[in-house]
Formats: sequence, structure tokens, C-alpha cells
Amino acid sequence: MSTPTLSALGAPLLVLRMFSAEYPHLPAPRLDVSTIYPDLLTLSFHNDLAGFEAWRDALGIAAESVSHHVQCDGRTRVLEAKADYAGARLHLVGYTKIPTTEAVRSRAEADS
Repeated sequence: MSTPTLSALGAPLLVLRMFSAEYPHLPAPRLDVSTIYPDLLTLSFHNDLAGFEAWRDALGIAAESVSHHVQCDGRTRVLEAKADYAGARLHLVGYTKIPTTEAVRSRAEADS
């Protein structure tokens, strides 16, 4: 088995370069590019669904194509969208904590 070269990551790195030129005003995501999936670029947002939505909108990904699930015993909401972009597969992910019942109750008490 041979070690992949940097050129194997050409598609996601090119898309990343394009994004830095086209969308410098958008929130910076956590980036993931890997030799395991050499054509995949993952942009993830932790506790920043507004950042997720800004990128989804900028990339023209339809809101209907976003999937939603919860993880960590119902404590984390996850939004995901996938698209093809300039020869790369794009995976957009947003994570946010789901407030506990106690946190929601104390916030409501503070507002009253």
C-alpha cells in the first residue's frame, strides 16, 4: 500500500481555496480534509447554527435537503447537508447543545 500524496487531496483543497476567495466574510468553520476520503471537504460549526445557515445559504443548498438528528443522549442537535462543489464532495455540519429543561425553566423565570 502506497502513501497518498498531497495531490490526492486536490479537489477539496481547490474548493477550500475557492471558498476563501469567494466567501471571506462568512464565519470560519472547522475544516476536515483527509486521505481516507480524499475528495471530501467537511465544514463543521460547533455551537454556531447561524454559521451553518450562512454557509448553506451562500452555497445554494436547499433548506429541505438539510437533515436533522440528535446525539449524545438527546443533548446535541445536529444539522447536516451534502453537496457536490467543483469536483469535491462537501459535507456541511452544524452542532448545538439542546438546553435542558432546567435551563429553559430558569431562563423563563429570569425573563419574567
